[in-house]
Amino acid sequence: MAGTGDFFAAALAFPTALFSFALVVVVGYWLLMLLGGLGFHAPHAGHGSGHLDAGHHLGAGHHLGAGHGGHLGAGHGGHGGGGHAAHGGNGGHAAPGGSAAHGGNGGSGERGGHDGEGRGAHHHGGVLGALGLGGVPVTVAVSLLVALAWFVSLAGTVLTSGAPARGGVFAVALVASWAGTRLLVRPLSRLFPEDRPVTRGDFVGRVCVVRTGRVTTGFGQAEVTAWDGSTATVQVRTLGDEPGLTAGRTALIFDYDTDGEHFLVAPFDPDLPDG
Repeated sequence: MAGTGDFFAAALAFPTALFSFALVVVVGYWLLMLLGGLGFHAPHAGHGSGHLDAGHHLGAGHHLGAGHGGHLGAGHGGHGGGGHAAHGGNGGHAAPGGSAAHGGNGGSGERGGHDGEGRGAHHHGGVLGALGLGGVPVTVAVSLLVALAWFVSLAGTVLTSGAPARGGVFAVALVASWAGTRLLVRPLSRLFPEDRPVTRGDFVGRVCVVRTGRVTTGFGQAEVTAWDGSTATVQVRTLGDEPGLTAGRTALIFDYDTDGEHFLVAPFDPDLPDG
């Protein structure tokens, strides 16, 4: 009993007590994870603002085009009627007269959406990344920091006494936990590969299917499949009159107009032999 009492006395003494309470939170979190109470969709350490919801990734319904709202179509956000938003089922099929596309499977757009082009939610900047602790989820990095700091401070508390010495233990615990965590996250980062967000450039060179009645120099929408197998409804235009580009026909995306915020397409039949 004396040993147990000494353990709790050390765990609740300065500086170990500071990490003991944090360790309780960490252990409780992982217990909930094991029990299935939480979904493991944590942001990566030091990579962006960090959304815990997997729906903030560009998923099965990408919305790219000319929009300025949360979902990129040609409109300015929202899921309205009146020809400004078309609420799709799978992958964001747009209505023929609409000017924005909203997919049913929940992706996020660029330019004001949850994920911007070149700004993945999981792999950019942040305090932990600056400390060399990036590449793993924030929860993993923080858990390692807390656990290592707790063990070092507990050992130091048992071996020392007095405020000056305990203050030194606190400083050593912080440095040791950072150094140990930095060593551990390097191999662990291989278990958490970076999810590259889908960008507009990924659609250039791909074949799309026209989803509006026609595609002209000023109007048109098409569905395209991204490299990860997900689909998106995008704004498309032609350089000239292409009467053959009607609903259901295939076209090749050959460029993106940054000023008009739409893709340029030309008729393309994938069944025809090359040349």
